[in-house]
Amino acid sequence: SFKMQALGCGCVGQAVLSRGVHGGPMTVSVGFAMAVTIAVYVSGGVSGGHINPAVSLAMCVTGRLKWTKLPIYILAQLLGAFVGAAAVFGIYYDAFMEYSDGKLEVTGPNATAQIFATYPAPYLSLINGFADQVMSTAVLLLAIFALFDTRNNSVPKGLEPVVIGLLIIVLTCSLGMNSGCAMNPARDLGPRLFTAVAGWGMEVFTAGNNWWWVPIVAPLLGAVLGAMTYVTFIEMHHSDPQSVEENEVHDKYELTNM
Repeated sequence: SFKMQALGCGCVGQAVLSRGVHGGPMTVSVGFAMAVTIAVYVSGGVSGGHINPAVSLAMCVTGRLKWTKLPIYILAQLLGAFVGAAAVFGIYYDAFMEYSDGKLEVTGPNATAQIFATYPAPYLSLINGFADQVMSTAVLLLAIFALFDTRNNSVPKGLEPVVIGLLIIVLTCSLGMNSGCAMNPARDLGPRLFTAVAGWGMEVFTAGNNWWWVPIVAPLLGAVLGAMTYVTFIEMHHSDPQSVEENEVHDKYELTNM
């Protein structure tokens, strides 16, 4: 989570603090996605590279992770995101001070809190925002389950993080306008807690009609929905290994005679 947050929020910080000169929506989208890729590569061998409480919860619900490990995973993910946000603030401290004359603002033309956590667009209602996060996280988990399903067209071993990065790019490009496409409670809450204690104050929790709880609750619900959708409609309908073998032989025979 630290690696994802430090590199991902760094992309947002560079774009915002340079007022668009050194970045924009596409650099944020691609940069954050590549931050996820690197984070999964770094932590994948030890913990599975979840870096997201929503992913960990979905793994527990589907029996892929022991429930006793869930609190430890979530705590580590939150702590990593908090420290990653602190690292970005430290690296860009002078830029923050110059950007808004030393004021750390949550809303307005010189707002910088959105570098760390997500905030809704002015037009967005809580209901619409909740649905946004449920859907985007459901799609994320459904696709992740497909990518790691060896009985489906799974990704070659070692390339899974790269494809996850591509998945994040398409999600942020297609579903990121409403509220930044958090899809990760730790990625949002950890940095939000940091901003609350680092000078932005408690407004980070009240802004956007008390938006802060939506990117926590909705992704958890969406993750379970996406995972169960994949298990119910795809995973449970795989052919048994013997049938797969027979199909492969049949396909080979058909291709040979074409």
